[in-house]
Amino acid sequence: MTRPFAGGCACGAIRFETPHAPVFQNHCQCGDCQRRSGTGHGSYLTFPARQDMKITGAASHWEVAGDSGNLKSHAFCPVCGTPVYLTFAAMPDFVAVPATSLDEPSRFEPQVLTYSARGLPWDRMDPSLPAFERMPTP
Repeated sequence: MTRPFAGGCACGAIRFETPHAPVFQNHCQCGDCQRRSGTGHGSYLTFPARQDMKITGAASHWEVAGDSGNLKSHAFCPVCGTPVYLTFAAMPDFVAVPATSLDEPSRFEPQVLTYSARGLPWDRMDPSLPAFERMPTP
């Protein structure tokens, strides 16, 4: 059994913890991640069993349609504005967290780069990562 993954927002009003290991870890260069992060990409760990993730504190949410047309719900702290987790209407059992929201962000081990087609020239990623122009399908 791995030790839990835990983290939260910048001000501490929202905390999360899951006993599960991530099933997917990626850098994403889609336009949504670029705008939300204020940089050239977002970095995420996706966990199974959303129901097993303990979340304390009340997040604000907003929804956006992904390229597939499926809704994603972004949760952020209403006090400090930090993005804390992301859920997916088409995959309700999964939850993703930004890598830098972890108490130990060094535990993030990116496996792939998604939406490389939208990458900005100044946002260079590790060339050894498999890159997908869009989100890979299982």
